[in-house]
Amino acid sequence: MSDVQYLTPEGQKNLESRLKHLLETRRAEVAERLRRALEEGGDLSENAEYEDAKNEQAFVEGEIFRLEGILSTAQIIESPSRKDVVGLGSHITLTEKGSKEKEVYHLVGSAEANPREGKISSESPLGKALMGAKVGSEVKVHAPDGEIIFVIKSIA
Repeated sequence: MSDVQYLTPEGQKNLESRLKHLLETRRAEVAERLRRALEEGGDLSENAEYEDAKNEQAFVEGEIFRLEGILSTAQIIESPSRKDVVGLGSHITLTEKGSKEKEVYHLVGSAEANPREGKISSESPLGKALMGAKVGSEVKVHAPDGEIIFVIKSIA
């Protein structure tokens, strides 16, 4: 993972917190599960608890590796200095053309994108379309159901 990962300061803090929890808490909990499963003895190939603990250990170690990779290549997105053009870190209010319902998004790097929280990746179709756009601009997004046109109402 050598590509730069763009993170907001909040995103960096969240990932560091998750990593710390995995390293200091989850890793020890899984090791204890493995130890207890081994103490139960018997044929390890038939020990479901041991297999489950091994799988969980693999997941935890994989997640630690992934988070360390993201954080080691992170470039922090400061609040955008320009409020007239959409860029990484911008908060964008827009409407779908023909609708009055406003949608608000925070444009972030892919590592912290979470559409449910309104955080969209700059690499997503909508994120790519928004990059560099200005207030009042119409941006076209190619979606599975066809093309959607959004109008940018404000950038913060």
